[in-house]
Amino acid sequence: MRWALVKVSLAVTAMVVVAFAVPLGLVIREMARDRAFSNAEREAAAVAPALSITTDREQLERVVASAGSDAGMAVHIPAPGADAGADGGAATDIGRQRATDEDIAAVREMGRASTTEVGGGSTLLQPVALSSGEIAVVEVYVPESAVTNGVGTAWAVLAAVGAALIVGSVAVADRLGVRMVQPARRLVDGAHELGEGRLGARVPVEGPDELRRAAVAFNSMADQVVQLLANERELAADLSHRLRTPLTVLRLNAASLGDGPAAEQTRAAVEQLEREVDTIIRTARDAKPQTAAAGPGAGCDAAEVVRERMGFWSALAEDEGRKWRVAGADRPVRIPVARADLAASLDALLGNVFRHTAEGTAFAVDLHNGEDAVIVLVSDAGTGISDPEAAMARGRGSGTDGSTGLGLDIVRRMAESTGGDVRIGSSVLGGTEVRIWIQLDGRTAPVRRGHRGAVRRRRQGRASAPAAASTPAPTPAARAGRDH
Repeated sequence: MRWALVKVSLAVTAMVVVAFAVPLGLVIREMARDRAFSNAEREAAAVAPALSITTDREQLERVVASAGSDAGMAVHIPAPGADAGADGGAATDIGRQRATDEDIAAVREMGRASTTEVGGGSTLLQPVALSSGEIAVVEVYVPESAVTNGVGTAWAVLAAVGAALIVGSVAVADRLGVRMVQPARRLVDGAHELGEGRLGARVPVEGPDELRRAAVAFNSMADQVVQLLANERELAADLSHRLRTPLTVLRLNAASLGDGPAAEQTRAAVEQLEREVDTIIRTARDAKPQTAAAGPGAGCDAAEVVRERMGFWSALAEDEGRKWRVAGADRPVRIPVARADLAASLDALLGNVFRHTAEGTAFAVDLHNGEDAVIVLVSDAGTGISDPEAAMARGRGSGTDGSTGLGLDIVRRMAESTGGDVRIGSSVLGGTEVRIWIQLDGRTAPVRRGHRGAVRRRRQGRASAPAAASTPAPTPAARAGRDH
């Protein structure tokens, strides 16, 4: 916009300067020419009274010399009786003749002044009637320098004034453009900052009235966003805090179960649930947004987390008669994701398998380590998901079995924090396959790629259960306490 205003101002001012300067320059040149010939006419008029009195050469030479133009003035007096055809004497010529005899004769015949071009300038031929009735001609030389005297200076002044007008208009347009562009640029920068999560970004209210109103609207919107996020955090903290009452009852009931593996596992599950609730409350109360990775060295070993969580869920799988398989978790796989976030994502997906598929349904977890990304596949042999888009939408669960629809959203936010994505498809087991694409270099999520073949090739020869699969099976009470 700034350069557009400058270009428009430059074009308009240039047209105005040309439209006025060119005609004015031509007028100045004509005025200089008229001034030069007016001076020549005055000089010729100064000699006319003397010619009407006398034709004596000496007296006329003194008159011409007193006029101060003896070098540029000439007087041509015809011979006496020349008009009647008689030879009464010789013609008298005073001064240097520059005009031709034909031009002088034509002026005598016409009886009016005339100008003619000569070398180096022009001459004014002024006829004067003598007392004898004959016509003398006064010739005044007007050099080219007299005709153009002051024209160059006037044109230079006009050019300087035009250039000053153009420069001034460009400067004014530039300042006006800056006054308009800078508030718009600050508005754009503020929008980018707010989009990047810097909730304190605000725009100064300045500039034209339209941009001032836009800045006020932006600041109001940013305040509303901050307030909505604060309300959401408070709501999350409040809802999580309400869980403490039933957790207290569960903990007291678990304490009365006595000894045994099932009782110990129930108490451990209740303690873990209490820790998770406390973590949710602290995170919700924290005003600073948390990212998946705290820095360049943050992250975890995905293989270790997969083995640990499958060690927990495998016990429940054995209790329900489910076949399960883990592939690709035998070697360390570093990812830029916090350990708790990856564990929560796996728990959400595996919890959905146990919650939404019948007992005895097989499932598998595959871990594929690529050059620029890590892929985690969680698949089952259930009936599949009829509407993957609705399942991926936050808070749009099916409404059956108490589903909230937040589990897949937790997984999606974890993947997108690294530049990856989450997609739902059909698995080789016949049910649902959730693919988590975790980008290693922080680039944007890639388009769909043929990763299935690579993962399947790595499944061959893999162990069907990790070393941690010996965890005791949870009791039905413990299973009822977990809702992923």
